[in-house]
Amino acid sequence: MNELVVKDFLAYTIGMLVLFGGINLTRRIRILREFNIPEPVTGGLLAAIAILAIFLTTDLEVTFDLSTRDRLLVYFFTAIGLNARFDDLVKGGKPLLILLILTVSFIAIQNAVGISGAILVGVEHPVGVLAGSVSLVGGHGTAVAWAPDIVEMGIANALEISVASATMGLIIASLIGGPMARYLIQRHQLQAESGEAHLVGIAHENEDTGKIDHINLMSVLLTLHIAIIIGYLLNEYISSLGFKLPLFVSCLLTAILLSNIVPKILPRMHWPARTRALAIVSDFSLGLFLAMSLMSMQLWTIADLAGPLLIILLLQTITTILFILLVLFPLMGRNYQAAVLSAGFGGFAMGATPTAIANMTAVTKTHGPAAAAFIILPLVSAFFVDLANAVIIRFALTL
Repeated sequence: MNELVVKDFLAYTIGMLVLFGGINLTRRIRILREFNIPEPVTGGLLAAIAILAIFLTTDLEVTFDLSTRDRLLVYFFTAIGLNARFDDLVKGGKPLLILLILTVSFIAIQNAVGISGAILVGVEHPVGVLAGSVSLVGGHGTAVAWAPDIVEMGIANALEISVASATMGLIIASLIGGPMARYLIQRHQLQAESGEAHLVGIAHENEDTGKIDHINLMSVLLTLHIAIIIGYLLNEYISSLGFKLPLFVSCLLTAILLSNIVPKILPRMHWPARTRALAIVSDFSLGLFLAMSLMSMQLWTIADLAGPLLIILLLQTITTILFILLVLFPLMGRNYQAAVLSAGFGGFAMGATPTAIANMTAVTKTHGPAAAAFIILPLVSAFFVDLANAVIIRFALTL
């Protein structure tokens, strides 16, 4: 087998081509917009399939250096923080608490389904945990982190199983969130609240309106970098105290504080929160991150683990859909925001937080903004879930 490693800068540039390919296809193919399939998902999956075809025909394994990709996540969450208002956080207090309880409950359900599926197909129960919250709610990072522990339990290929599950989960998460939101919106005739602004992206029908110039964009970039610098220093200080926090979390917190303090202290200063320029930068950062994540999937690694693993993931997908439609959507209020959060939860429960935000962005571009949803879901996924997931995984492995 031959290997081609695509270096960082070139991978970043190819990611742009993949993203804009997905944007162009979404504009041209109506069904992609109607079912709220995120633009980077369209481009990223097609690129992954093309790379799979190269592997099958030439035995060439294409690998991307994704160092720059993770910086895009810092940009995106900093932008989300700049858009956050304390009023929204107070307003979202009850929904946030409900979503947190539902998420923790679902982590336990996901592992129960995984273990039951493992018993059904005749494999060891730790495989069910790997194909549960380790790789799905946890994502690739958690999958890699827990694999050595499960190897010690006798599952020699735990890393391959967990990474394959996380990869398949990411694909499924990208495809189920939008259609579920479309179904809920149409069935319950839901509409966005008037007067809200888009926090991420620009609505499909309004792409050519509004004032966006070079001053707007440069102001946005300057503000983002100031927030990131302060967030980086905060992250270093927290690390010195012995706590490890992802950089994007400290930048998110910093941006929230700045966006709620600076405009009050300096009322005459132009602050770029909730502007179209910030929405575009945020959309581009998230889109490129997800496009690079999907195009780098090595789909041939999944083939060897097909069969039992696919059956377990099918059970997980059905469970996720039923949980969202029958439990999450009713308890979150049966309104438009609940429908948008349903799309996000589908992306998060089977994939990752960026997938969740991409799903919600695709819905709001077509049906209208839901500002609070973009604050509530990242707070749940960034702060609380990893700790709860670790406790539940440890318990599930001791069964």
